[in-house]
Amino acid sequence: MIRSSEGIEIGASLAEWCDPRRMALVVYDMQIGICRQVAGAAAIIERTGTVLEAARAAGMRVAFTRHLSLPLKWMGATQLRTAMAWQRRDDPDAIEPWFPRDAEATGIVPELEPRPDEAVFDKLTMSAFDSTALGFALHDCGVRAVALAGIAMEIGIEPTVRQATDNGFVAVVIEDACGFGNREARDRSMATLRFLGEAVITDVAGFRGALADAG
Repeated sequence: MIRSSEGIEIGASLAEWCDPRRMALVVYDMQIGICRQVAGAAAIIERTGTVLEAARAAGMRVAFTRHLSLPLKWMGATQLRTAMAWQRRDDPDAIEPWFPRDAEATGIVPELEPRPDEAVFDKLTMSAFDSTALGFALHDCGVRAVALAGIAMEIGIEPTVRQATDNGFVAVVIEDACGFGNREARDRSMATLRFLGEAVITDVAGFRGALADAG
């Protein structure tokens, strides 16, 4: 760790951030109904599973996020506009809530089923830090960094990564374990994250190696 004159510690390597005392893994929206919509989801499930296995073996805290749809009566202008865009509808009364709380589509894919000691945060927003207690829980446990894998980079992972910084966390993007719906949009997201320079970008092999070095 690099230390400032005020005693602030800054990780100088990925392995230092990957210390399970400092980092949690966030598995973003790996839901049945979302994975069904994304080409190449099977590969992302497999890679996320590899990441998840490594984090569990290291004793790292793991959190899952799930995107929810509220009942129509509770959908306001923002939620309706988003649903209309996703479902390509011009009439707000024609949209259908895709992810009700107890629907099969809302559940995490069976290959990545959360364990009893792993947190699941339900959200209405794209960023995992909005409308959830994720930030509070991480701070409360003394976590300073989050590693991210899941779907989709251009929709929810990029805003989560950027808001992680605003909430005082270092974000580690496991790039080849992050799926996407649109490659051009995904590439723009990654270009933005690289340009800003706040996030640490690695791949599955790099994350596993850093965990081994941290141990």
